[in-house]
Amino acid sequence: MRYIFAVFALLVVLVVSVAGFRGQMSRRPPIELFPDMVRQPRVRPESYAEFFTNGFGSRLPVAGTIARDAAYQDLPLNTGRVPGTTNFVELSPVPMTAELLARGRDRFQISCLPCHGALADGKGITTKYGMTVIANLHDARIVQMGDGEIFNTITYGKNLMQGYGANIAIRDRWAIIAYVRALQLSQLGARDDVPPAQRAALR
Repeated sequence: MRYIFAVFALLVVLVVSVAGFRGQMSRRPPIELFPDMVRQPRVRPESYAEFFTNGFGSRLPVAGTIARDAAYQDLPLNTGRVPGTTNFVELSPVPMTAELLARGRDRFQISCLPCHGALADGKGITTKYGMTVIANLHDARIVQMGDGEIFNTITYGKNLMQGYGANIAIRDRWAIIAYVRALQLSQLGARDDVPPAQRAALR
């Protein structure tokens, strides 16, 4: 048993002698157990590097890649904004198709229906559990809102709504917006909005 205490005491002395006391000042450089974490081999821009065949340290971006916050951010498809401005686009940059609406309905039912309800009227099942501040997507304010602003809200969230940018792909967000516009038209549209050839099918 005494050997265990002796070994433990020796370890304590060793740790204290190597690591030093907390707050103790010293002019000597600190001990670096992993110096490569701080001093990694690197090449300065515009400097010579014999590793590369052309001798230059500066490299062109890899084909097909983009830097963080690069030009792709300026596309309305990715931001919902007019390029070079902070203004939201009025209309979706994705062409409206039956396939897009079907995809939007599918994604809406997964991510939006629990709160906003099947009709997007803000009467989802979460209202039964105390969540009463849920936007009715048929409100005039949202109906008049540009598609880009709705895209921004889906991406980053608003008020109590969390952002879904990490959960819903970019094109799926536009698909959801297309489906929401269809729901709005189904609830707020007038008879005159229906093409004459299809009015006979209305009840």
